[in-house]
Order: sequence, then C-alpha cells, then structure tokens
Amino acid sequence: MDLKDKVIERLKTVIDAETGMDVISMRLIKDLMITNESKVSFKFRPSSSVCPLVFPLAFKIQKAVKEIEEVKELKMVVTDHQMSEELNNLLRAD
Repeated sequence: MDLKDKVIERLKTVIDAETGMDVISMRLIKDLMITNESKVSFKFRPSSSVCPLVFPLAFKIQKAVKEIEEVKELKMVVTDHQMSEELNNLLRAD
C-alpha cells in the first residue's frame, strides 16, 4: 500500500460527529497530494461555512495523518469556513 492509500484509509477513520460519516465519504478532503519526500498536503473543506464542530474535526484529521509513520510533513489548509484563518493558525502552531 502506498502512502496516499494509507492516508486515505486513515482519514476514513475520522468521523464527523454531526453526520456519523467519515471525512472521505463526505468528500471533505480536497487536492490530496503526496511528494516523493513523504510530504502530505490537502485542503479540508467543512460541510458548512458555519460548522460548529470544525475545530475538533480539523484537529482529529491532523492527528490521524501525523500518526502515520511515513508522513514526514503535513500541510493541511481549512477552506470555506468563517473561522478558516484562525483555525489554520492554530493547526500550524500544533
């Protein structure tokens, strides 16, 4: 299994508490890219621009991917949410 498949499988374990569905099935992850240096990047687009659970969900997504041993670096960007800027700053600091 290559790293992209591992990331996708891992993200399938992250469940949106509001819907009970995983973030891959909900199509909340966009533009997933893996470099030869095992750097992972993608956009997380919440289901609503005012989703109240965006903060805990974003941190669950980040944690799930960072726990994959082969991932050397993660760049995750939250888009299309009223608190995107604040959340992206917190995710970078973590």
